[in-house]
Amino acid sequence: MPAITSAMSVPPSVPGVDRNLDTSRHASAIDVRNMNFYYGEHQVLFDISLMVPERSVTALIGPSGCGKSTFLRTLNRMNDLVEGSRSTGVCLVEGQNIMDPAVDVVLLRKHVGMVFQKSTPFPKSIFENVAYGPRVSGEKNRAVLADLVESCLRKAALWDEVKDRLNTSAMALSGGQQQRLCIARTLATNPRIILMDEPASALDPASTDRIENLIGELCANYTIVIVTHNMQQASRVSHQTAFFFKGRLVEVGPTMKIFTSPSEKQTEDYITGRFG
Repeated sequence: MPAITSAMSVPPSVPGVDRNLDTSRHASAIDVRNMNFYYGEHQVLFDISLMVPERSVTALIGPSGCGKSTFLRTLNRMNDLVEGSRSTGVCLVEGQNIMDPAVDVVLLRKHVGMVFQKSTPFPKSIFENVAYGPRVSGEKNRAVLADLVESCLRKAALWDEVKDRLNTSAMALSGGQQQRLCIARTLATNPRIILMDEPASALDPASTDRIENLIGELCANYTIVIVTHNMQQASRVSHQTAFFFKGRLVEVGPTMKIFTSPSEKQTEDYITGRFG
């Protein structure tokens, strides 16, 4: 298949994301094998197999309703909250099959954190938003919590903007700040994997740029899986890209290859805007 670089201009990656990184040399953080997923009798994912390398960014792309958000939520079993949902297959997270009914989903969701499309700060202070998870886990030492809150806010590139108003309501923050606060809150539970479901779709360009740069910084220490409808964003922030269509994984590969010389015509058509 001829290269399609001319059909879609591939922007520079954000700092910290090396699109030439050989992810095959990274250990697998997530290894999904032959996954099928159902809402009642309605099947929405079909025989999905996908490996996510550790300390990298994997972007899930595809048209609305293709199953990418449903797939993302299987990775920490958020779909368990939907009555009648079920799945088959294997999902290994750092070697453990999380589909096993014996898995403690509370511990799983601490280990595999999630940032949603709409920022969801608690109606509490900025400090208490970040400290919430550690408090629930039993941490009561104020000094320990203070250090943890500062560390997570720094990692989320928010500390300098809020350090003088930690006791004010998180609801007074801008949309972009609220989303970074939610990322800090996720980091406070000490996850190793972070799932992001269109984390910048409701944000202005400047806030989106901050979130993308933050992803580039975090991937040095965390494994990140992001759902996005924004093709330019997927090409900027990810090391590998997976294209979903009608509940099936059509193609997965290094981001530069997917965006310049995909193996499947369907992938090329979607990336170049012929449908979707």
